[in-house]
Amino acid sequence: MDRSIRIAKDLLSIKAVFFRPEEPFTWASGIKSPVYCDNRLTLSDAVVRTDVENSLAKLVRENYPEVEVLMGTSTAGIAHAAIAAHILGLPMGYVRSGAKDHGRQNRIEGRLEPGQRVVVVEDLISTGGSVIDVVEALREAGAEVLGIVSIFTYGMQKGLERLANAKVRNVSLTNFDCIVAVAAEEGYIKPEDVSRLKAFRDNPSDESWIGGAK
Repeated sequence: MDRSIRIAKDLLSIKAVFFRPEEPFTWASGIKSPVYCDNRLTLSDAVVRTDVENSLAKLVRENYPEVEVLMGTSTAGIAHAAIAAHILGLPMGYVRSGAKDHGRQNRIEGRLEPGQRVVVVEDLISTGGSVIDVVEALREAGAEVLGIVSIFTYGMQKGLERLANAKVRNVSLTNFDCIVAVAAEEGYIKPEDVSRLKAFRDNPSDESWIGGAK
């Protein structure tokens, strides 16, 4: 089975990703979303966790074979970076959203030497702002950021543009279109919801998909 389909099935089976187009969720930005995504739930299911973490490790090996350190995003990427690094036999650390206001006032936790080749581990990417902040912090610290691996990406235009402008590559285990297709096939959503969900992905600020608009 294709990896992206298998991971999509994993995430749907444990409700790490599920759809509620009739009762949208509201993001912190105020955007209404038909999708709920909490990849932390993968950590609570031993079978799914094993599949996700082994797949992340393979994704790193396949795309960034010269990697020396994995760095997780705070907080959701930390556990995934730690487990994948263990599988790969690599050191890991993580990057805070801001520097601590006490102690050594670190933003980057764990050992990182200037010039080391780093891969960032993120759980999901929507508009890309938070993961790019992490990439920039690592670059400022002298790291060579090879790219990003993530469990799930929405494929939103804003996120794709931000990644391109930051000159950083992201590779995900699965993506929005794949999960939507699997969700429709397995009865998590109605077939007629597919176009509504893709309309949200294409333009999250346009709420015309709500209430059955196609």
